[in-house]
Amino acid sequence: MHDKHFRIGTFIKTKGLKGELQLYVDYDGLEAIRFNAVFVDMSGKLVPYFVSSVKYQGNGAYVFLEDVDTIEKASKLLKKDVYLPDKLKPKKKKEEFTLKDLKGFIAIDEQEGELGEILEIQELPQQYIASVRYKNREVLFPLNGSIIKGIDVESGEVYIDLPEGLLDIYLG
Repeated sequence: MHDKHFRIGTFIKTKGLKGELQLYVDYDGLEAIRFNAVFVDMSGKLVPYFVSSVKYQGNGAYVFLEDVDTIEKASKLLKKDVYLPDKLKPKKKKEEFTLKDLKGFIAIDEQEGELGEILEIQELPQQYIASVRYKNREVLFPLNGSIIKGIDVESGEVYIDLPEGLLDIYLG
């Protein structure tokens, strides 16, 4: 939607007469992000507003914006989406990396070599299943400790050892 920005929520209500706005927050972990300005989507353009204060409460926050000091000024911002610059988005820590994050990685099998990009990952009750396009066929394989031999996050590669005969089922 907006390049270089990510959505954190929507202004849903005014509170009091001094321009305080209630922000419905639908971005997990917003409390951990330090910011002094927000960008409000005004008819498709992002307009910056400096933040005087933020108080978090439940899945929302009460926000005072500089120069928004009346209920009239605050009312103009209602039902508007609120964004922050991408550079404030927390980086995933290595330990937060999950098997679902392997989507887009190149699967490399110990016997067959490069199988292709992991196009989809399905979460089933017992395990995750990855899907790749190999020799113009969809090939599914489980993602688990016995199949995954290594993950190179920097190069976007996952090293696997598929059970013998698995590819033959799809290619045969």
